[in-house]
Amino acid sequence: QVRLVESGGGLVQAGGSRRLSCAASVDIFSINAMGWYRQTPGKQREVVATITSGGSPNYADSVKGRFTISRDYAKNTVNLQMNSLKPEDTGLYYCNVLRGAALYWGQGTQITVSS
Repeated sequence: QVRLVESGGGLVQAGGSRRLSCAASVDIFSINAMGWYRQTPGKQREVVATITSGGSPNYADSVKGRFTISRDYAKNTVNLQMNSLKPEDTGLYYCNVLRGAALYWGQGTQITVSS
């Protein structure tokens, strides 16, 4: 199994930046893909950004050009740099790992963007 621990959540003013990190309990060389999802109460969890084992990133249209996903193999982490934050970016952000056919989730970290 893979354990994931997110960090970096908090309050941020609209237009500001925030960096999220997700630490995995295993070498991320063994992971097929990693990503970030977010959820707002009353809404379905949505994908924000993913990155494959080959390093190819994918972004939701709503965050493209503002968010950047990256990996750090030495630290076994996946990061999400969030710039130009908007109130609609508010939500609980979850780290996700695809390993083979299995999906793993972190506990989530809250991002709140004030107007």
